[in-house]
Amino acid sequence: MQFEIHNANGGQYYWKIVASNGRTLATSETYWNKSDARSAAQSVKTYAASAPIVDKTGASSYGRW
Repeated sequence: MQFEIHNANGGQYYWKIVASNGRTLATSETYWNKSDARSAAQSVKTYAASAPIVDKTGASSYGRW
């Protein structure tokens, strides 16, 4: 898995998380500066592993996993 920084339209930048099989797992919003895109990708890389998964659908999934 890797983070990639890409050029977007209008001179902006965005990042993607790409799996080893080439599948895109996540895509960011666009940023005016490459350094901002890189910084945002680094933040996701640093903090995502400890982030909880929160179900906001309102549906009870107890016992359905």
